[in-house]
Amino acid sequence: MEVSDLPTLNAALNATSAVLLTLGWREIKRQRVEVHRRYMIAACVTSVLFLTSYVIYHARAGSVPFPGHGVARIVYFSILIPHVLLAAAIVPLVLVTLRRGLVRSDRAHRRIARITLPLWLFVSVTGVIVYLMLYQMY
Repeated sequence: MEVSDLPTLNAALNATSAVLLTLGWREIKRQRVEVHRRYMIAACVTSVLFLTSYVIYHARAGSVPFPGHGVARIVYFSILIPHVLLAAAIVPLVLVTLRRGLVRSDRAHRRIARITLPLWLFVSVTGVIVYLMLYQMY
């Protein structure tokens, strides 16, 4: 695998994380706690793999400027800016949510998970959109 392959891998990991999060949410709604737990741990592992790959890519390739102009540029940055801000904020939220779930502090876990899940899904989905706009549109 070449460094140039990492953005595609990163998008695939983000998409996988979004699917795992959705499946985990579905399972907890069905009160299937152990299945929910497995999906959420898998989402965390997938996100750690993403973060590792992302750091390696940007350490080697640097920043990639958006080649679009006009409305496409406005749309790109209107997605990118909240994506980047929430991506930084989501890490501690995920860690706290994961810890509370693993130690079965269920009430505290539910309270923070209601915030963490939609933000984490947003970051995962917009990560794929950013990839598509940056690497596949032009």
